[in-house]
Amino acid sequence: MSKDRPSHLGELKESGYIPRTVKEELRANLIARIKARQPLFDGIHGYVDTVVPAMERAILAGHSINLLGLRGQAKTRMARSLVALLDEWIPVVHGSEINDDPLVPISRYAKDLIEEKGDATPIAWLHRDERYTEKLATPDVTVADLIGDSDPIKAANLKLDYSDERVIHFGLVPRSHRGLFVINELPDLQPRIQVALFNILQEGDVQIRGFKLRLPLDIQFVFTANPEDYTNRGAIITPLKDRIQSQILTHYPENLEIGMRITQQELRSPKEQLARVRVPDLVRVLIERIAWEARDSDFVDRKSGVSARLTISALESVISAAERRALRNGEERAVVRIGDLQAVVPAITGKIELVYEGEQEGPEKVAHHLLGLAIRNVFSGLFPDPAKSKKRSRSEGAEIKVDPYRSIVEHFDGHQVDLHTESELKAHAKALATVTGLLDLVEGHQVELDEEEKVLWCEFVLHGLAEHSRIGRSSLIGGARFGDLFSTMLSGGSEDEGQAH
Repeated sequence: MSKDRPSHLGELKESGYIPRTVKEELRANLIARIKARQPLFDGIHGYVDTVVPAMERAILAGHSINLLGLRGQAKTRMARSLVALLDEWIPVVHGSEINDDPLVPISRYAKDLIEEKGDATPIAWLHRDERYTEKLATPDVTVADLIGDSDPIKAANLKLDYSDERVIHFGLVPRSHRGLFVINELPDLQPRIQVALFNILQEGDVQIRGFKLRLPLDIQFVFTANPEDYTNRGAIITPLKDRIQSQILTHYPENLEIGMRITQQELRSPKEQLARVRVPDLVRVLIERIAWEARDSDFVDRKSGVSARLTISALESVISAAERRALRNGEERAVVRIGDLQAVVPAITGKIELVYEGEQEGPEKVAHHLLGLAIRNVFSGLFPDPAKSKKRSRSEGAEIKVDPYRSIVEHFDGHQVDLHTESELKAHAKALATVTGLLDLVEGHQVELDEEEKVLWCEFVLHGLAEHSRIGRSSLIGGARFGDLFSTMLSGGSEDEGQAH
Protein backbone atom coordinates (compact mmCIF):
# COMPACT_ATOMS: atom_id res chain seq x y z
CA MET A 1 0.00 0.00 0.00
CA SER A 2 1.30 3.43 -0.94
CA LYS A 3 2.18 5.71 1.97
CA ASP A 4 0.55 8.72 0.29
CA ARG A 5 -2.98 7.28 0.62
CA PRO A 6 -5.28 9.23 2.95
CA SER A 7 -5.13 8.06 6.55
CA HIS A 8 -8.04 10.12 7.90
CA LEU A 9 -11.55 10.88 6.75
CA GLY A 10 -10.82 14.53 6.02
CA GLU A 11 -7.92 13.63 3.73
CA LEU A 12 -10.10 11.05 1.97
CA LYS A 13 -12.74 13.67 1.22
CA GLU A 14 -10.13 16.07 -0.13
CA SER A 15 -8.67 13.35 -2.39
CA GLY A 16 -11.87 13.29 -4.43
CA TYR A 17 -12.70 9.69 -3.52
CA ILE A 18 -16.15 8.64 -4.78
CA PRO A 19 -17.71 5.51 -3.26
CA ARG A 20 -19.01 2.82 -5.60
CA THR A 21 -20.60 -0.55 -5.02
CA VAL A 22 -18.95 -3.90 -5.58
CA LYS A 23 -21.07 -4.51 -8.68
CA GLU A 24 -20.02 -1.10 -10.04
CA GLU A 25 -16.36 -2.01 -9.46
CA LEU A 26 -16.74 -5.35 -11.23
CA ARG A 27 -18.59 -3.77 -14.13
CA ALA A 28 -16.13 -0.91 -14.63
CA ASN A 29 -13.05 -3.13 -14.42
CA LEU A 30 -14.61 -5.72 -16.75
CA ILE A 31 -15.38 -3.00 -19.30
CA ALA A 32 -11.74 -1.92 -19.13
CA ARG A 33 -10.62 -5.52 -19.72
CA ILE A 34 -12.95 -6.01 -22.67
CA LYS A 35 -11.78 -2.77 -24.28
CA ALA A 36 -8.16 -3.82 -23.76
CA ARG A 37 -9.01 -7.28 -25.18
CA GLN A 38 -7.79 -8.97 -22.03
CA PRO A 39 -9.32 -12.33 -21.00
CA LEU A 40 -11.76 -12.48 -18.12
CA PHE A 41 -10.11 -15.60 -16.69
CA ASP A 42 -6.55 -16.87 -16.73
CA GLY A 43 -6.07 -20.64 -16.90
CA ILE A 44 -9.69 -21.42 -17.78
CA HIS A 45 -9.90 -23.35 -21.05
CA GLY A 46 -12.82 -24.38 -23.24
CA TYR A 47 -15.28 -21.72 -22.08
CA VAL A 48 -14.43 -18.88 -24.48
CA ASP A 49 -17.61 -19.22 -26.53
CA THR A 50 -19.95 -20.56 -23.83
CA VAL A 51 -19.43 -19.80 -20.14
CA VAL A 52 -17.23 -16.70 -20.41
CA PRO A 53 -19.74 -14.63 -22.46
CA ALA A 54 -22.49 -15.57 -19.99
CA MET A 55 -20.30 -14.51 -17.05
CA GLU A 56 -19.48 -11.21 -18.72
CA ARG A 57 -23.16 -10.49 -19.38
CA ALA A 58 -24.04 -11.28 -15.76
CA ILE A 59 -21.33 -8.96 -14.41
CA LEU A 60 -22.29 -6.14 -16.76
CA ALA A 61 -25.89 -6.53 -15.64
CA GLY A 62 -24.93 -6.52 -11.95
CA HIS A 63 -26.41 -9.96 -11.32
CA SER A 64 -25.80 -12.45 -8.56
CA ILE A 65 -24.57 -15.66 -10.17
CA ASN A 66 -25.14 -19.39 -9.78
CA LEU A 67 -22.62 -21.62 -11.56
CA LEU A 68 -24.37 -24.92 -12.21
CA GLY A 69 -22.35 -27.91 -13.37
CA LEU A 70 -20.87 -31.29 -12.57
CA ARG A 71 -17.75 -31.85 -10.50
CA GLY A 72 -14.42 -30.69 -11.88
CA GLN A 73 -15.75 -27.98 -14.21
CA ALA A 74 -13.77 -25.08 -12.70
CA LYS A 75 -16.76 -23.45 -10.99
CA THR A 76 -14.90 -22.47 -7.83
CA ARG A 77 -11.84 -21.43 -9.80
CA MET A 78 -13.89 -19.00 -11.87
CA ALA A 79 -15.49 -17.57 -8.74
CA ARG A 80 -12.08 -16.98 -7.16
CA SER A 81 -10.82 -15.37 -10.36
CA LEU A 82 -13.43 -12.60 -10.06
CA VAL A 83 -11.29 -11.04 -7.32
CA ALA A 84 -9.06 -9.67 -10.09
CA LEU A 85 -11.98 -7.44 -11.21
CA LEU A 86 -12.14 -5.64 -7.87
CA ASP A 87 -10.28 -2.38 -7.25
CA GLU A 88 -6.86 -3.15 -5.80
CA TRP A 89 -7.38 -1.03 -2.66
CA ILE A 90 -10.47 0.45 -0.98
CA PRO A 91 -10.72 2.67 2.12
CA VAL A 92 -12.46 1.35 5.25
CA VAL A 93 -13.17 2.78 8.66
CA HIS A 94 -10.30 1.61 10.84
CA GLY A 95 -11.44 -1.13 13.24
CA SER A 96 -14.71 -1.84 11.46
CA GLU A 97 -15.66 -5.53 11.47
CA ILE A 98 -17.67 -5.20 8.26
CA ASN A 99 -15.42 -3.00 6.11
CA ASP A 100 -17.50 0.17 6.41
CA ASP A 101 -16.99 2.72 3.66
CA PRO A 102 -15.89 5.95 5.42
CA LEU A 103 -18.32 8.00 3.33
CA VAL A 104 -21.19 5.47 3.48
CA PRO A 105 -20.99 3.76 6.90
CA ILE A 106 -23.65 1.20 7.78
CA SER A 107 -22.59 -0.24 11.15
CA ARG A 108 -23.29 1.34 14.53
CA TYR A 109 -19.57 1.24 15.33
CA ALA A 110 -18.55 3.22 12.25
CA LYS A 111 -21.35 5.75 12.57
CA ASP A 112 -20.53 6.41 16.23
CA LEU A 113 -16.80 6.71 15.49
CA ILE A 114 -17.34 9.18 12.65
CA GLU A 115 -19.77 11.21 14.75
CA GLU A 116 -17.20 11.34 17.56
CA LYS A 117 -14.05 12.10 15.54
CA GLY A 118 -15.36 13.65 12.35
CA ASP A 119 -12.64 14.28 9.76
CA ALA A 120 -10.06 12.81 12.16
CA THR A 121 -11.63 9.36 11.85
CA PRO A 122 -8.78 6.94 11.04
CA ILE A 123 -8.88 5.20 7.66
CA ALA A 124 -7.41 1.81 6.75
CA TRP A 125 -6.94 0.39 3.25
CA LEU A 126 -8.17 -3.08 2.30
CA HIS A 127 -6.58 -5.09 -0.51
CA ARG A 128 -8.86 -6.91 -2.95
CA ASP A 129 -7.48 -10.31 -1.89
CA GLU A 130 -8.96 -9.69 1.56
CA ARG A 131 -12.40 -9.04 0.10
CA TYR A 132 -13.05 -12.62 -0.92
CA THR A 133 -14.93 -15.03 1.33
CA GLU A 134 -15.71 -18.63 0.46
CA LYS A 135 -17.89 -21.08 2.35
CA LEU A 136 -18.56 -24.72 1.58
CA ALA A 137 -22.23 -25.43 2.20
CA THR A 138 -22.71 -28.34 4.59
CA PRO A 139 -25.82 -29.43 6.49
CA ASP A 140 -24.30 -28.27 9.79
CA VAL A 141 -23.93 -24.63 8.70
CA THR A 142 -26.02 -22.38 10.96
CA VAL A 143 -27.54 -18.92 10.69
CA ALA A 144 -25.01 -17.79 13.29
CA ASP A 145 -22.16 -18.93 11.02
CA LEU A 146 -23.41 -16.93 8.06
CA ILE A 147 -25.29 -13.99 9.61
CA GLY A 148 -24.11 -13.72 13.20
CA ASP A 149 -25.29 -14.06 16.79
CA SER A 150 -25.48 -12.13 20.02
CA ASP A 151 -22.23 -12.20 21.95
CA PRO A 152 -22.93 -12.54 25.70
CA ILE A 153 -19.41 -11.42 26.61
CA LYS A 154 -19.85 -8.18 24.66
CA ALA A 155 -23.24 -7.67 26.27
CA ALA A 156 -21.81 -8.11 29.76
CA ASN A 157 -18.75 -5.92 29.18
CA LEU A 158 -20.73 -3.11 27.56
CA LYS A 159 -23.72 -3.59 29.90
CA LEU A 160 -26.06 -3.66 26.92
CA ASP A 161 -29.27 -5.50 26.14
CA TYR A 162 -29.15 -8.40 23.69
CA SER A 163 -31.31 -6.40 21.30
CA ASP A 164 -28.57 -3.77 20.88
CA GLU A 165 -26.63 -4.34 17.64
CA ARG A 166 -23.37 -3.49 19.38
CA VAL A 167 -23.43 -6.91 21.08
CA ILE A 168 -23.59 -8.77 17.77
CA HIS A 169 -20.78 -11.00 16.62
CA PHE A 170 -21.10 -10.74 12.84
CA GLY A 171 -21.06 -13.85 10.69
CA LEU A 172 -19.38 -14.43 7.35
CA VAL A 173 -21.92 -12.58 5.22
CA PRO A 174 -21.79 -9.18 7.01
CA ARG A 175 -18.00 -9.48 7.20
CA SER A 176 -18.06 -9.81 3.39
CA HIS A 177 -19.59 -6.34 3.02
CA ARG A 178 -18.06 -4.63 -0.05
CA GLY A 179 -16.62 -7.90 -1.29
CA LEU A 180 -17.29 -11.25 -2.97
CA PHE A 181 -19.07 -14.01 -1.10
CA VAL A 182 -19.02 -17.49 -2.61
CA ILE A 183 -21.06 -20.45 -1.38
CA ASN A 184 -20.06 -23.78 -2.88
CA GLU A 185 -22.61 -26.61 -3.23
CA LEU A 186 -25.56 -24.37 -2.41
CA PRO A 187 -28.23 -27.15 -2.38
CA ASP A 188 -26.52 -28.70 0.66
CA LEU A 189 -27.62 -25.74 2.80
CA GLN A 190 -30.67 -26.40 4.93
CA PRO A 191 -33.81 -24.60 3.67
CA ARG A 192 -33.99 -22.34 6.72
CA ILE A 193 -30.43 -21.15 6.04
CA GLN A 194 -31.32 -20.48 2.42
CA VAL A 195 -34.24 -18.38 3.64
CA ALA A 196 -31.78 -16.18 5.53
CA LEU A 197 -29.81 -15.67 2.31
CA PHE A 198 -33.02 -14.92 0.47
CA ASN A 199 -33.80 -12.11 2.90
CA ILE A 200 -30.36 -10.58 2.33
CA LEU A 201 -30.61 -10.81 -1.44
CA GLN A 202 -34.13 -9.40 -1.47
CA GLU A 203 -34.35 -6.87 1.35
CA GLY A 204 -30.96 -6.45 3.00
CA ASP A 205 -32.53 -7.35 6.33
CA VAL A 206 -30.51 -9.30 8.88
CA GLN A 207 -32.45 -10.85 11.75
CA ILE A 208 -30.60 -12.16 14.80
CA ARG A 209 -32.20 -13.65 17.89
CA GLY A 210 -35.59 -12.17 17.18
CA PHE A 211 -34.68 -8.52 16.63
CA LYS A 212 -34.30 -6.83 13.28
CA LEU A 213 -31.13 -5.19 12.13
CA ARG A 214 -31.22 -3.18 8.93
CA LEU A 215 -27.88 -3.51 7.17
CA PRO A 216 -27.81 -2.54 3.47
CA LEU A 217 -24.99 -4.96 2.72
CA ASP A 218 -23.08 -4.51 -0.53
CA ILE A 219 -22.03 -8.00 -1.64
CA GLN A 220 -21.51 -9.78 -4.94
CA PHE A 221 -22.92 -13.27 -4.35
CA VAL A 222 -21.63 -16.19 -6.40
CA PHE A 223 -23.06 -19.65 -5.80
CA THR A 224 -21.98 -23.00 -7.20
CA ALA A 225 -24.14 -26.10 -7.44
CA ASN A 226 -24.02 -29.61 -8.85
CA PRO A 227 -27.17 -30.90 -10.61
CA GLU A 228 -26.68 -34.19 -8.77
CA ASP A 229 -27.38 -32.44 -5.46
CA TYR A 230 -30.90 -31.48 -6.53
CA THR A 231 -32.00 -35.11 -6.20
CA ASN A 232 -29.46 -36.71 -3.89
CA ARG A 233 -28.93 -34.24 -1.06
CA GLY A 234 -31.13 -31.19 -1.35
CA ALA A 235 -32.38 -28.37 -3.51
CA ILE A 236 -32.26 -24.62 -3.89
CA ILE A 237 -35.50 -23.27 -2.47
CA THR A 238 -37.68 -21.61 -5.07
CA PRO A 239 -37.67 -18.06 -3.57
CA LEU A 240 -33.86 -18.04 -3.38
CA LYS A 241 -33.45 -19.50 -6.87
CA ASP A 242 -35.80 -16.83 -8.18
CA ARG A 243 -33.61 -14.06 -6.69
CA ILE A 244 -30.37 -15.35 -8.23
CA GLN A 245 -30.51 -13.42 -11.47
CA SER A 246 -28.10 -15.47 -13.62
CA GLN A 247 -27.72 -19.23 -13.63
CA ILE A 248 -24.78 -20.22 -15.84
CA LEU A 249 -24.25 -23.79 -17.00
CA THR A 250 -20.70 -25.14 -17.09
CA HIS A 251 -19.51 -28.18 -19.04
CA TYR A 252 -16.61 -30.54 -19.65
CA PRO A 253 -14.01 -29.92 -22.42
CA GLU A 254 -15.49 -30.25 -25.89
CA ASN A 255 -12.44 -32.02 -27.33
CA LEU A 256 -9.35 -33.94 -26.23
CA GLU A 257 -6.97 -31.06 -26.98
CA ILE A 258 -8.66 -28.75 -24.48
CA GLY A 259 -8.76 -31.52 -21.90
CA MET A 260 -5.05 -32.22 -22.37
CA ARG A 261 -4.26 -28.52 -21.96
CA ILE A 262 -6.17 -28.42 -18.67
CA THR A 263 -4.51 -31.59 -17.40
CA GLN A 264 -1.03 -30.32 -18.24
CA GLN A 265 -1.73 -26.95 -16.62
CA GLU A 266 -2.92 -28.52 -13.36
CA LEU A 267 -0.17 -31.15 -13.16
CA ARG A 268 1.62 -30.97 -9.81
CA SER A 269 4.45 -33.46 -10.34
CA PRO A 270 7.83 -32.44 -8.82
CA LYS A 271 10.19 -30.68 -11.21
CA GLU A 272 12.93 -33.27 -10.82
CA GLN A 273 10.44 -35.99 -11.66
CA LEU A 274 9.33 -34.23 -14.85
CA ALA A 275 12.98 -33.77 -15.80
CA ARG A 276 13.61 -37.52 -15.41
CA VAL A 277 10.47 -38.82 -17.13
CA ARG A 278 9.37 -38.25 -20.72
CA VAL A 279 5.64 -38.38 -21.42
CA PRO A 280 4.95 -38.77 -25.17
CA ASP A 281 1.84 -37.17 -26.61
CA LEU A 282 0.29 -40.59 -27.28
CA VAL A 283 0.19 -41.30 -23.55
CA ARG A 284 -1.41 -37.93 -22.84
CA VAL A 285 -4.10 -38.64 -25.44
CA LEU A 286 -4.81 -42.08 -23.96
CA ILE A 287 -5.15 -40.67 -20.44
CA GLU A 288 -7.52 -37.95 -21.59
CA ARG A 289 -9.52 -40.52 -23.53
CA ILE A 290 -10.10 -42.52 -20.33
CA ALA A 291 -12.14 -39.63 -18.92
CA TRP A 292 -14.12 -39.37 -22.15
CA GLU A 293 -14.92 -43.07 -22.06
CA ALA A 294 -15.95 -42.78 -18.41
CA ARG A 295 -18.36 -39.93 -19.16
CA ASP A 296 -20.11 -42.11 -21.75
CA SER A 297 -19.90 -45.40 -19.87
CA ASP A 298 -23.03 -47.28 -18.80
CA PHE A 299 -21.15 -48.32 -15.66
CA VAL A 300 -20.52 -44.75 -14.48
CA ASP A 301 -23.12 -42.41 -12.97
CA ARG A 302 -23.33 -39.63 -15.55
CA LYS A 303 -25.27 -37.36 -13.20
CA SER A 304 -22.28 -37.38 -10.86
CA GLY A 305 -19.84 -36.57 -13.65
CA VAL A 306 -16.16 -37.37 -14.16
CA SER A 307 -13.90 -34.63 -12.89
CA ALA A 308 -10.82 -33.32 -14.67
CA ARG A 309 -9.04 -34.35 -11.48
CA LEU A 310 -9.22 -37.93 -12.78
CA THR A 311 -6.89 -37.22 -15.70
CA ILE A 312 -4.61 -35.06 -13.55
CA SER A 313 -4.19 -37.82 -10.95
CA ALA A 314 -3.85 -40.43 -13.70
CA LEU A 315 -1.04 -38.56 -15.45
CA GLU A 316 0.77 -37.98 -12.16
CA SER A 317 0.47 -41.70 -11.37
CA VAL A 318 1.83 -42.74 -14.77
CA ILE A 319 4.80 -40.40 -14.45
CA SER A 320 5.52 -41.80 -10.99
CA ALA A 321 5.37 -45.37 -12.33
CA ALA A 322 7.95 -44.56 -14.99
CA GLU A 323 10.18 -42.78 -12.47
CA ARG A 324 10.00 -45.74 -10.09
CA ARG A 325 11.16 -48.08 -12.87
CA ALA A 326 14.07 -45.79 -13.72
CA LEU A 327 15.14 -45.60 -10.08
CA ARG A 328 14.96 -49.37 -9.61
CA ASN A 329 16.92 -50.02 -12.81
CA GLY A 330 19.54 -47.35 -12.12
CA GLU A 331 18.55 -45.39 -15.25
CA GLU A 332 18.93 -41.63 -15.48
CA ARG A 333 15.67 -41.12 -17.36
CA ALA A 334 12.56 -43.01 -18.38
CA VAL A 335 9.88 -42.93 -21.05
CA VAL A 336 6.31 -43.72 -20.09
CA ARG A 337 5.06 -47.02 -21.55
CA ILE A 338 1.59 -48.34 -22.34
CA GLY A 339 2.10 -50.86 -19.54
CA ASP A 340 2.49 -47.95 -17.11
CA LEU A 341 -1.16 -47.11 -17.70
CA GLN A 342 -2.05 -49.84 -15.20
CA ALA A 343 -0.96 -47.28 -12.61
CA VAL A 344 -4.02 -45.15 -13.41
CA VAL A 345 -6.43 -47.70 -11.90
CA PRO A 346 -6.31 -46.20 -8.36
CA ALA A 347 -6.86 -42.73 -9.85
CA ILE A 348 -9.93 -43.97 -11.73
CA THR A 349 -11.55 -45.96 -8.93
CA GLY A 350 -11.33 -43.01 -6.55
CA LYS A 351 -12.78 -40.49 -8.99
CA ILE A 352 -15.91 -42.15 -10.43
CA GLU A 353 -19.32 -42.99 -9.03
CA LEU A 354 -20.71 -46.28 -10.34
CA VAL A 355 -24.31 -47.17 -11.13
CA TYR A 356 -25.72 -50.55 -10.08
CA GLU A 357 -24.26 -52.39 -13.09
CA GLY A 358 -20.86 -50.90 -12.39
CA GLU A 359 -21.01 -51.91 -8.73
CA GLN A 360 -21.78 -55.45 -9.85
CA GLU A 361 -18.70 -55.47 -12.06
CA GLY A 362 -16.52 -53.91 -9.37
CA PRO A 363 -14.57 -50.63 -9.52
CA GLU A 364 -11.24 -52.15 -10.58
CA LYS A 365 -12.79 -54.15 -13.40
CA VAL A 366 -14.61 -51.03 -14.61
CA ALA A 367 -11.34 -49.10 -14.49
CA HIS A 368 -9.59 -51.72 -16.64
CA HIS A 369 -12.58 -51.73 -18.98
CA LEU A 370 -12.32 -47.94 -19.44
CA LEU A 371 -8.59 -48.20 -20.04
CA GLY A 372 -9.21 -50.87 -22.67
CA LEU A 373 -11.83 -48.75 -24.40
CA ALA A 374 -9.44 -45.79 -24.51
CA ILE A 375 -6.72 -47.88 -26.14
CA ARG A 376 -9.18 -49.49 -28.55
CA ASN A 377 -10.76 -46.24 -29.75
CA VAL A 378 -7.54 -44.25 -30.01
CA PHE A 379 -5.99 -47.11 -31.96
CA SER A 380 -8.94 -47.12 -34.39
CA GLY A 381 -8.38 -43.43 -35.07
CA LEU A 382 -4.66 -43.82 -35.81
CA PHE A 383 -4.46 -47.13 -37.68
CA PRO A 384 -6.66 -49.04 -40.17
CA ASP A 385 -9.66 -50.73 -38.57
CA PRO A 386 -8.43 -54.22 -37.58
CA ALA A 387 -11.87 -55.76 -38.03
CA LYS A 388 -12.32 -54.42 -41.58
CA SER A 389 -8.75 -55.34 -42.51
CA LYS A 390 -9.41 -58.89 -41.36
CA LYS A 391 -12.53 -59.15 -43.52
CA ARG A 392 -10.75 -57.75 -46.58
CA SER A 393 -7.96 -60.29 -46.26
CA ARG A 394 -10.49 -63.13 -46.43
CA SER A 395 -12.40 -61.78 -49.43
CA GLU A 396 -12.02 -63.18 -52.89
CA GLY A 397 -11.39 -61.34 -56.14
CA ALA A 398 -8.71 -59.54 -58.05
CA GLU A 399 -8.71 -56.40 -55.89
CA ILE A 400 -7.91 -57.97 -52.54
CA LYS A 401 -6.32 -55.48 -50.12
CA VAL A 402 -3.56 -56.90 -47.99
CA ASP A 403 -4.25 -57.01 -44.25
CA PRO A 404 -1.67 -54.60 -42.73
CA TYR A 405 -1.64 -56.67 -39.53
CA ARG A 406 -1.21 -60.05 -41.17
CA SER A 407 2.51 -60.52 -40.48
CA ILE A 408 2.07 -59.47 -36.84
CA VAL A 409 -0.89 -61.80 -36.29
CA GLU A 410 0.88 -64.70 -38.00
CA HIS A 411 3.97 -64.10 -35.86
CA PHE A 412 1.97 -65.00 -32.79
CA ASP A 413 0.80 -68.29 -34.27
CA GLY A 414 3.90 -69.88 -32.81
CA HIS A 415 5.45 -67.21 -30.62
CA GLN A 416 4.79 -65.30 -27.43
CA VAL A 417 6.11 -61.95 -26.25
CA ASP A 418 6.30 -61.00 -22.58
CA LEU A 419 6.44 -57.30 -21.73
CA HIS A 420 7.39 -56.63 -18.13
CA THR A 421 6.57 -53.24 -16.67
CA GLU A 422 9.79 -53.08 -14.67
CA SER A 423 12.16 -54.19 -17.44
CA GLU A 424 14.96 -51.91 -18.60
CA LEU A 425 14.45 -49.85 -21.73
CA LYS A 426 16.84 -51.93 -23.82
CA ALA A 427 15.24 -55.22 -22.82
CA HIS A 428 11.79 -53.77 -23.46
CA ALA A 429 12.76 -52.56 -26.94
CA LYS A 430 14.48 -55.88 -27.72
CA ALA A 431 11.34 -57.87 -26.87
CA LEU A 432 9.21 -55.71 -29.18
CA ALA A 433 11.78 -55.94 -31.97
CA THR A 434 11.24 -59.71 -32.18
CA VAL A 435 7.70 -59.27 -33.52
CA THR A 436 7.70 -59.58 -37.30
CA GLY A 437 6.31 -56.57 -39.13
CA LEU A 438 5.61 -54.54 -35.99
CA LEU A 439 8.17 -51.79 -36.53
CA ASP A 440 7.35 -51.64 -40.27
CA LEU A 441 3.69 -51.02 -39.47
CA VAL A 442 4.52 -48.19 -37.05
CA GLU A 443 6.95 -46.51 -39.43
CA GLY A 444 4.47 -46.86 -42.29
CA HIS A 445 1.63 -45.08 -40.48
CA GLN A 446 3.41 -42.73 -38.05
CA VAL A 447 6.23 -40.63 -39.48
CA GLU A 448 8.76 -38.45 -37.65
CA LEU A 449 8.94 -40.62 -34.54
CA ASP A 450 12.21 -40.84 -32.68
CA GLU A 451 13.54 -44.18 -31.44
CA GLU A 452 11.97 -43.90 -27.98
CA GLU A 453 8.58 -43.11 -29.46
CA LYS A 454 8.82 -45.99 -31.92
CA VAL A 455 9.20 -48.38 -29.01
CA LEU A 456 6.13 -46.87 -27.34
CA TRP A 457 4.06 -47.09 -30.52
CA CYS A 458 5.08 -50.71 -31.12
CA GLU A 459 3.80 -51.57 -27.66
CA PHE A 460 0.64 -49.58 -28.36
CA VAL A 461 -0.02 -51.58 -31.55
CA LEU A 462 0.11 -54.86 -29.62
CA HIS A 463 -2.35 -53.59 -27.02
CA GLY A 464 -4.57 -52.15 -29.75
CA LEU A 465 -4.68 -55.44 -31.67
CA ALA A 466 -5.44 -57.28 -28.43
CA GLU A 467 -8.34 -54.92 -27.72
CA HIS A 468 -9.67 -55.69 -31.23
CA SER A 469 -9.23 -59.44 -30.66
CA ARG A 470 -6.67 -59.89 -33.44
CA ILE A 471 -4.07 -61.30 -31.04
CA GLY A 472 -4.30 -62.65 -27.52
CA ARG A 473 -3.20 -60.99 -24.32
CA SER A 474 -3.04 -62.33 -20.81
CA SER A 475 -1.95 -60.76 -17.57
CA LEU A 476 1.38 -61.51 -15.97
CA ILE A 477 2.57 -60.42 -12.57
CA GLY A 478 3.94 -56.99 -13.42
CA GLY A 479 3.31 -57.18 -17.15
CA ALA A 480 1.45 -58.72 -20.08
CA ARG A 481 1.93 -61.69 -22.40
CA PHE A 482 0.93 -61.47 -26.05
CA GLY A 483 0.30 -64.57 -28.10
CA ASP A 484 -2.13 -66.42 -30.35
CA LEU A 485 -5.74 -65.45 -29.68
CA PHE A 486 -7.03 -69.04 -29.65
CA SER A 487 -4.34 -70.28 -27.26
CA THR A 488 -4.89 -67.31 -24.99
CA MET A 489 -8.62 -68.01 -24.86
CA LEU A 490 -8.02 -71.67 -23.98
CA SER A 491 -5.70 -70.61 -21.15
CA GLY A 492 -8.26 -68.19 -19.79
CA GLY A 493 -6.51 -65.06 -21.03
CA SER A 494 -9.58 -63.90 -22.91
CA GLU A 495 -10.93 -62.81 -19.55
CA ASP A 496 -8.05 -60.40 -19.18
CA GLU A 497 -9.52 -57.49 -17.27
CA GLY A 498 -7.83 -55.02 -19.56
CA GLN A 499 -9.76 -56.36 -22.57
CA ALA A 500 -12.64 -54.24 -23.86
CA HIS A 501 -15.64 -56.08 -25.20
